[in-house]
Amino acid sequence: MTLKAVIFDVGGVLIRTQSRTGREKWAARLGLDPWKFETFVFSGESGRQAQLGEKTSAAHWRWLGDYFQLAEPELTELRRDFFAGDALDEALIAHIQRLRQAGYRTGLLSNFWDVARRLWVEVYPFIHLFDGVVISSEVGLMKPDLRIYHLAAESVGVAPAEALFIDDFIQNIEGAKTVGMQTIHFTNPEAARQALAEMTGVA
Repeated sequence: MTLKAVIFDVGGVLIRTQSRTGREKWAARLGLDPWKFETFVFSGESGRQAQLGEKTSAAHWRWLGDYFQLAEPELTELRRDFFAGDALDEALIAHIQRLRQAGYRTGLLSNFWDVARRLWVEVYPFIHLFDGVVISSEVGLMKPDLRIYHLAAESVGVAPAEALFIDDFIQNIEGAKTVGMQTIHFTNPEAARQALAEMTGVA
């Protein structure tokens, strides 16, 4: 089936953590392994509830503050430091603009908290480049739940087999493959852009 749309994950693909200094500082301060700390914030029970829209991101951060026994100034510092090393991949954004000019529909499919849309307008202003946006906290589903891939395909007006999906987590790639999407497992930006160019004909 002809490829008509490209759907992107956000965290780890469009926005990537270039420096983990802030997270490592807090992990050391809290006596935790840095990767376990990061995973706990995003994917612990409270983080998962926030990703599913069962609690707000503000409530999630308050829970983390209580859990780690942090006063409000410390919690504000943690929130700032946690995301301070993140950066938008401008080269990939430019590639997305070329895909749109070539006639491809573009979509976002992200497991993220309720602040996603505001973040992608005010901090990283790229949401206007996408025809369809599916965020886990808004639909109550998370990748790799197969239903969310169908929602993503519907959001850009194509069948799953007409969509290419790009994500950095292999379990999310496998979910997309199961519903019939073509996929690129994002491991580094250069390889991903090369694969994207080969599969779409747009360099």
